[in-house]
Amino acid sequence: MNNLPQKQVTIALVQMRCVESKEANVATALQRIAQAAAQGANVVCLPELFAGLYFCQSEDFNKFAEAEPIPGPTSEALATAARKHGVVVTTSLFERRAPGLYHNTAILFDTDGRLAGMYRKMHIPDDPHFYEKFYFTPGDLGFQSFPTRFGRLGMCVCWDQWFPEAARLTALSGAEVIFYPTAIGWLPDQDLAYRTSQHSAWETIMRSHAIANGVYVAAINRIGKEDTLEFWGASFLCDPFGNVLKRASHDAEEILTVTCNLDDIDAVRTHWPFFRDRRIDAYSDLTKRFLS
Repeated sequence: MNNLPQKQVTIALVQMRCVESKEANVATALQRIAQAAAQGANVVCLPELFAGLYFCQSEDFNKFAEAEPIPGPTSEALATAARKHGVVVTTSLFERRAPGLYHNTAILFDTDGRLAGMYRKMHIPDDPHFYEKFYFTPGDLGFQSFPTRFGRLGMCVCWDQWFPEAARLTALSGAEVIFYPTAIGWLPDQDLAYRTSQHSAWETIMRSHAIANGVYVAAINRIGKEDTLEFWGASFLCDPFGNVLKRASHDAEEILTVTCNLDDIDAVRTHWPFFRDRRIDAYSDLTKRFLS
């Protein structure tokens, strides 16, 4: 375990290839957590729904059998790893909350293995090969952040990353780092120019969240081809100025390790006082679907 200065935290993003076997994916994740801890990580994040293949490419009732309660076998394995290695661990799981009620749920374990926080994905997509509305009920826990031994952390999940409101509310709750466990990829008929633009937009929107809110932002994606989707990897972490501190490749399994100085948050927000100058008296229309 590292004895870092008080306001520094070393974050590891585990970019991994997922396979059909849940047992194999969990074993890989536990191995990567151990490796990240050995490299000095304090916080480790795994990709969205890492325990299996990305099953939302079709609507299949049989896939509901893959969901687990929280606590359950996979979450308990992650809690044990957090406690064993003295690291904070976060990711998302397919949660079986009750019969007929399922969520895409981000969990956060502190270094003692305690469940420090839980977030249920709020924005649920329904696009070709991303049929998540068939599986997931929209979250009902709101946008939050949670204190841990290594900072106050917030989690959103994949499609949430496109919504400025989600990042803003998570930051307003006190988050110093916002994690976005993700499963996003290209379709085979998309040409190189479109692929480049799509990836650039994905990264740019999250860098803008970091700038607008004065926080660190970490996006963690999987790699590999699953059914028709080619997951593009490119996991990254950026600072409160939106600078990408480190970025993974598009096609390799990697552990991205970055040390962040959380004191920078106050310095950036002092020089760019967006929170100070927000006109909270003028934003009521944001609760409307459309203005016309």
